[in-house]
Amino acid sequence: MSRPKTVYVCRDCGYKASRWMGRCPGCDEWNSLEEQRDVHGKAQSWAVQPNAAQAITAIEAAATRRASTGVDEFDRVLGGGVVPGSLVLVGGDPGVGKSTLLLQVSHQWAAQFGTVLYISGEESPQQLKLRAERLNALHPRLLILSETDMGQILAQIRQNLPQFVVVDSIQTVFSAELASAPGSVSQVRDAAASFLALAKSTGTSIVLVGHVTKAGALAGPRVLEHMVDVVCYFEGDPNTQLRILRAVKNRFGSTNEVGIFQMGQGGLAGIPDPSSVFLAGRPRLVPGSVVFPSCEGSRILLVELQALVTPAPFGGPPRRLASGIDYNRMCMLLAVLEKRRGLGLHSHDVYCNVAGGLRIAEPAADLGIALAVASSFRNQAPVEGLVAFGEVGLAGEVRGIARVEARIKEGIRLGFNRFLLPRTESQDLKKLAGEGISLLEAASLEEALELALP
Repeated sequence: MSRPKTVYVCRDCGYKASRWMGRCPGCDEWNSLEEQRDVHGKAQSWAVQPNAAQAITAIEAAATRRASTGVDEFDRVLGGGVVPGSLVLVGGDPGVGKSTLLLQVSHQWAAQFGTVLYISGEESPQQLKLRAERLNALHPRLLILSETDMGQILAQIRQNLPQFVVVDSIQTVFSAELASAPGSVSQVRDAAASFLALAKSTGTSIVLVGHVTKAGALAGPRVLEHMVDVVCYFEGDPNTQLRILRAVKNRFGSTNEVGIFQMGQGGLAGIPDPSSVFLAGRPRLVPGSVVFPSCEGSRILLVELQALVTPAPFGGPPRRLASGIDYNRMCMLLAVLEKRRGLGLHSHDVYCNVAGGLRIAEPAADLGIALAVASSFRNQAPVEGLVAFGEVGLAGEVRGIARVEARIKEGIRLGFNRFLLPRTESQDLKKLAGEGISLLEAASLEEALELALP
């Protein structure tokens, strides 16, 4: 049987060339030729034969079966467990713990269900054995394969028939039928298409590990994220113990869920009560420190917002620095504080931080950030036991946010008794007041500062 030849097909006009060219001769577009395999003179397509169309009312939808991996935080991000035949992509910075997490998940799966094949293109079997011993992740049904050739990988999968497959990483896998180097656009796309066809045809659950670029995005073609069912980012500073697994795409569940882990000597351990971890060591009655209930998926996380305001040295231009919050949002809040409340921040350096390494993007943190900055500027600590949340507009108004009741209940559970929130007419919220619980409602930033910094 002759080996398939490599052709280059224009994605815009379909022009086919025997070698790569910068500009397509058919449509004069630059960088539009893509490498494909040519079988008997025709570019190979991964599309299957078209099925007969049928009415949506005639389709029998079976309930989605999920298998728990035994790692609760990982299951939470996936939507409750792994769906058979799903293709999951996990990306993250080097050294953040992707391989550690998936080796633990593979061990749990092998212990509960059946054969697991862990494919590594970056580490030898001896290296993986040493890590597995450290993690206490040894099981006879956990198979290790150090291979990068796509043909050999598929042959091992057909031979061992695993129920769960981990590929670490997709950028190291290559097909000998393509002339390009491993990690190139065509190689990554071809490997992902092969694993996708395998998962859907056999029901095998496959997890792909992906490299990331300097900007933090997944390396390779964007089509890689479109092909898979779930895309997760594993975040965290390698110098700290906190790790966060965040789903940005999930065809089987919510995309707002996060899993929180703590790295230790025995690997990654899920944190069932992350609010206590984020608030551990928080100083009391210190200017510039405000507690904010962040909404992350189905859970509420109480975190500490910190601000430090100091005069700019030698009268130079003031410096602004934000860690864990959006820099432009912080600058907007500083402008509102200066315009609406008369705080002279134009001559002061301002530093804002979210303690614990969590990143907050929701506008509900506006009131907490503004309160922390004003507290540090006045060198006055907020009232004891205060939790603040609410969106701040350019006119200085405090706007309503979602899930107010859940935020208050989480604060009460952790011992806070004062809640600074947007003014509301909800009777259900007012029922939470009493027995030492105070709801401090504010319609404007001026009212909020008077209540929190009397």
